[in-house]
Amino acid sequence: METSTPSDSSLSRRRMLTVALGGAAATVVLPAPAWAVNDKRPGAHGKPKLTPADRKVAGKVSAERALKHLKVLSDEIGPRIGGTRSERTAANYIARQLEKLGYDVELQPFTVADKFTGQLSSPTKLPRDICWQVGASAHAALDTTVTGDVIDVGAGADVDYPADAAGKIVLIDYVAGRREQHVATAIAHGAAAVIFLPADREEPRRAPTFNPTLPGSAANPVAIPVLGVAQVQKHRLRALLAAGRFTLTVSTEAHRNLTSYNVIAELPKKGKGKGKKGDKPADQSPVVMVTAHYDTVIGAQGANDDGSGTVLCLELARVLREVPTDATFRFALWGSEEQGLIGSRYYVRNLPQAERDRIVAVYQNDMVATSWDPATRYWLLSFDGAANAATDGVTEAARRLGYEPRISPVTQRGSSDHQSFQEVGIASANFSWRGEESPAILEPPYHTPEDTIAKNISLERLQVSLELIGCAAYATAGKR
Repeated sequence: METSTPSDSSLSRRRMLTVALGGAAATVVLPAPAWAVNDKRPGAHGKPKLTPADRKVAGKVSAERALKHLKVLSDEIGPRIGGTRSERTAANYIARQLEKLGYDVELQPFTVADKFTGQLSSPTKLPRDICWQVGASAHAALDTTVTGDVIDVGAGADVDYPADAAGKIVLIDYVAGRREQHVATAIAHGAAAVIFLPADREEPRRAPTFNPTLPGSAANPVAIPVLGVAQVQKHRLRALLAAGRFTLTVSTEAHRNLTSYNVIAELPKKGKGKGKKGDKPADQSPVVMVTAHYDTVIGAQGANDDGSGTVLCLELARVLREVPTDATFRFALWGSEEQGLIGSRYYVRNLPQAERDRIVAVYQNDMVATSWDPATRYWLLSFDGAANAATDGVTEAARRLGYEPRISPVTQRGSSDHQSFQEVGIASANFSWRGEESPAILEPPYHTPEDTIAKNISLERLQVSLELIGCAAYATAGKR
């Protein structure tokens, strides 16, 4: 990283985040980005050289305003698992915000697979700075709640159990090849539930929650709940147990017959075919898409992945609705991305070729605000590794914003919704803050219960992302 002035160094997580934990909840104070439209941005090599069009965007976008939406999605709604009630609650919230801005909004439904979740709680109050949703086995007791004292049986062998294990909730180190034996042993000792604890991953990776697979079928389930927790939850549970006896409540839930939704928004068509001489009819105008996914994995509040991209879309929808252009801005928030890009692939598959041909560029935003210090590079990720209108748009915007040293070369990588578009020849790319050396270097809270606003959001990085994507999208829309 280049030598920093005091302004540049403000990208440090330690300076961007103050967390005060106490009472029933956490109060999070995120300092607002302090630069004016003509100022040097943190990490930039110099002051910007903005066009008049850039100023209409950079002077109006606000990470603070976007944060208000993120608090709803991440703190209030929490995990947004594809097809479940929580994802639909988030879809409805996003749709309402876009409708308030004057957009026509479509909720595009599609079916997804069943989900199985668990929830841990305790009358002794589990720490509330992380999420306590966990994965549940589809082949164990579901739609049930049990309460019991916690015991740690380590490797889970018969000799590891105390004489009074009956009615207890047991913690067991997870070994895939022994899981069936471990559950059978727990049942033989009268355990009320099994919580499998994952092996620690090598930093900066941390293990997420998981759904333990057991032999058998849903028609012949194991008699007790069986759950898989994340690495951070494992360490918190063991720390609580080391401090003394504590009681835990375990709830499991099966989510079946699920429908997930894409949220698609455009401004209403005005004067179809009318206007200045030479104007194209509204339904034939070029389309510039700004997109993100709003769902999460089990056990994560998804503040950065991808609440950050979602609220970037909402804030740009507010600003770009007012800028003059003959192109159409289309905002899309994808459901069920975490299950294999299901929402965006459904959208693209059902898009007629004539509509595909209208799309000039798709700016996909996935994880655009992490506060992890080493995530100093803003990555331009293309599924086929080649530059296209979307990567060109951000490269040019970065140059005008003085941000060229912080962006990557165009780099080959899929695994986000830009891939769905590039698979059919539509110019698209994914944009994300990640480690300097490789786009595979993601922040430790990635896909874990620590992906919260307090632990994983930088308003300064979100502001830079808003300016880069906003300026790029507007410039692309202006090229006719």
